[in-house]
Amino acid sequence: MLAEEQAVIHRGAGLEKEVEAAFGIGETEGSLILTNRRLIYAHKANEEEVDLPLGIVPLGFLYKPLFIDDIKGLEEVHSDSEGLEIPLSQILRVEGHGGKDAIAPKLEVEYTTQSGETQSTEFVEQITGKSRRKNLNDWGEIIRKLKTEKVKLIELPDAPSEQTLEGRIYRTLGDMQEKGAFDIEEEVEKRYDLDLDPDDVVSTCDKLVGMGLIRRADFDEGDPFYRRISPLGEDDVDG
Repeated sequence: MLAEEQAVIHRGAGLEKEVEAAFGIGETEGSLILTNRRLIYAHKANEEEVDLPLGIVPLGFLYKPLFIDDIKGLEEVHSDSEGLEIPLSQILRVEGHGGKDAIAPKLEVEYTTQSGETQSTEFVEQITGKSRRKNLNDWGEIIRKLKTEKVKLIELPDAPSEQTLEGRIYRTLGDMQEKGAFDIEEEVEKRYDLDLDPDDVVSTCDKLVGMGLIRRADFDEGDPFYRRISPLGEDDVDG
């Protein structure tokens, strides 16, 4: 996996589809995943219902990670009628729009289907913020570079065994999102039925930093944040 954007709105391209989407017609929500060969829209594969305190309204669905190396997860994407998989070789045109003047960043894709038909679709980003370095509209350039083989992917060290805490934390960061140490601890405990010491989580994350597999970000207050290093290297498109 090269990048993932969560809580993405998927709809048909064009002004008419935008108007329909304003009334909640013809759109779904899911995660958009970029690999070196495909653009994958996962609708139900990583949707999870979560009980929230009264008065808190979530932005779109809440997600659990979609692990691209999880065969079961990929089967769920393929079996979902709302899911979509577009080989990069079948993309005819890809453009990023917005990102300025309060216009939601989006990615418009024109591609050919397996039957030879030409279709257009678009994906709209919902999770925005000043702390983001890049947005969904930046995916257009990197996809064009991938298609023309102008991107040199970096080779990362082998992932630790899933039988180790290092491997379990690394897989918990498999959705390519930046997460605090507390969130990582909570996800690992839930997925692997463990009871972890917070200090062990931070020290293990820092060990993965030293191995060149994840990055650490420190802020003025609170726990450090971590995120997987993308094989895109300097061309990384994750926020």
